[in-house]
Amino acid sequence: MTPTRRSLIAGGLAAATLTGCSRAGARVLRCADAQPPGYPTVAAVEHMAKLLEERSGGRLRMDIFAGGQLGAEKDTLEITIFGGLDFNRINMAPLNTIARETLVPALPFMFRSIQHMRNSMDGAPGEAILKALEPHGLIGLCFYDSGARSFYTRDRLIHEPSDLAGLKIRVQNSDLYVSMVETLGGDATPMVFSEVYQGLLQGVVDGAENNWPSYESTRHFEVAPYYSLTRHVMAPEVLVMSARRWAKLTDEDRALIRQCAKESVPVMREIWDARVARSREIVMAGGVTVIEPDTAPFREASRPVWDRYLTTPELRALADSIAEVEGQA
Repeated sequence: MTPTRRSLIAGGLAAATLTGCSRAGARVLRCADAQPPGYPTVAAVEHMAKLLEERSGGRLRMDIFAGGQLGAEKDTLEITIFGGLDFNRINMAPLNTIARETLVPALPFMFRSIQHMRNSMDGAPGEAILKALEPHGLIGLCFYDSGARSFYTRDRLIHEPSDLAGLKIRVQNSDLYVSMVETLGGDATPMVFSEVYQGLLQGVVDGAENNWPSYESTRHFEVAPYYSLTRHVMAPEVLVMSARRWAKLTDEDRALIRQCAKESVPVMREIWDARVARSREIVMAGGVTVIEPDTAPFREASRPVWDRYLTTPELRALADSIAEVEGQA
């Protein structure tokens, strides 16, 4: 563990002495979100906070620290596990090494559509994934959308997997994403998200993969104007609570938190869908070339990734349970 990371965790644990203390008679709960203010996940947590305060008569309140104020996700996640933060909206990737069940919804072409993903995460498969976090110091509350990820590149469209050959594709620092891109024929290049624009501009990487809002808001479309809608990953994000903090709540407050979190989900989805539509309009107006390739070859080429990560009967059963959920193809 680096000194910087140790100091972040120490600061988080020190904050635990303040977390939950009274502010005008209220228990104040702290939540981290790496996304900036106004982002759909932040708006969803703000909605949850409003419901929680109203329904508790002001007894439970939330302070939301958006925009990575409390550190990178991998750091705030550890702080949350130790009890220095109450809530955390987290991407699936940092959870992959903690609970292997979180790998399943991140597998390429696990979901047939956004609606299939939502139905799965709202149903039994989603409940199983949330439950799998509990032995690791986290209480899973709900899932938020993270869109459909597709490839974008500097100088060519991706019609089929062979078009990725020789291209350096930026990926998250995740073994699964590295494995996916390499299996499809690309050269997976982990890179911090904030460095991707310059990486594309300078040719350090030839492309990346992400959803419409990220592609648009980062202005990546200016330097990588070829967007191929492979929609290869639709992994959701998750709102978690520290199990240490959860243990100090009454059953009544636990039930209230779960209900408010659940009710924040449709709010997030409505905002997200509007954001996707707006981002698409902006990108298309910018002269980007967009195609919808046949995804069957990509789906077939990525099957070895499933074999690599579905290593137990339980994980394979979880993947099968998602496949059985209704949802448009």
